[in-house]
Amino acid sequence: MSWPKRDECFRGLARCAMRGGMIRQRKPLWVLAAGLAMLAGYVDAIGFLRLGGLFVSFMSGNSTQLAVGAVLDPPMAAMAGRLVLGFVGGVVAGTLLSEIAGRYRKSAVLVFVAAVLAIAAGIDGRASIGWTTTMMAAAMGSANTVFQRAGEVSIGVTYMTGTLVKFGQRLAGAMIGGPRWAWLPYLVLWAALVGGAIGGALAYARLGTDGLWIAALVAIALAGYAAALGPAEPAGARHRPAV
Repeated sequence: MSWPKRDECFRGLARCAMRGGMIRQRKPLWVLAAGLAMLAGYVDAIGFLRLGGLFVSFMSGNSTQLAVGAVLDPPMAAMAGRLVLGFVGGVVAGTLLSEIAGRYRKSAVLVFVAAVLAIAAGIDGRASIGWTTTMMAAAMGSANTVFQRAGEVSIGVTYMTGTLVKFGQRLAGAMIGGPRWAWLPYLVLWAALVGGAIGGALAYARLGTDGLWIAALVAIALAGYAAALGPAEPAGARHRPAV
């Protein structure tokens, strides 16, 4: 084998090794994403039951409720609008905290999510239901800033419409010769959120909103897991995968 061809072969092997490393690195991040989706489902189920039909993480549904309520039920519209504002406020806070924390942004944001959930649990019964659920919505908004790439959310962990679209696209791709298992992470995210919602419903039946203390502890555990993964890549990095 000539030296140029041998060098080309070595470069090819190096690229394969780098891709393999990225794939191995990707798995722990998807575990973190699944844990966050489960947490989101848990909290959203408690919020849904507490509010009797509104959401603390699903803002498309709340926006529809806001529009319908503006015509038929103004108090419901006011509550839906308050939840939307709380969610957006959480996104803003999580994004700013990410900028401050730099490469430790994942664990920093998760600690913030835990703190906001603990506040929501602590004030329930002492403040109005609006304040409690607005804090829950803010926590869920912040949770969506854990995974960012170049200033944009790369994995949404509290809403599943986009995840299900990607699941369907990857599944179709596998059927026509694309990567065989590329759809699996998106199915896992959806299943994690549904499983978390089941847990939230069970917790609410037994504990009411005191179940949020469990959510706060889970967020702390996820922050510890994120810290154990090591510093995140710089915010401006653009290599794939985008997590």
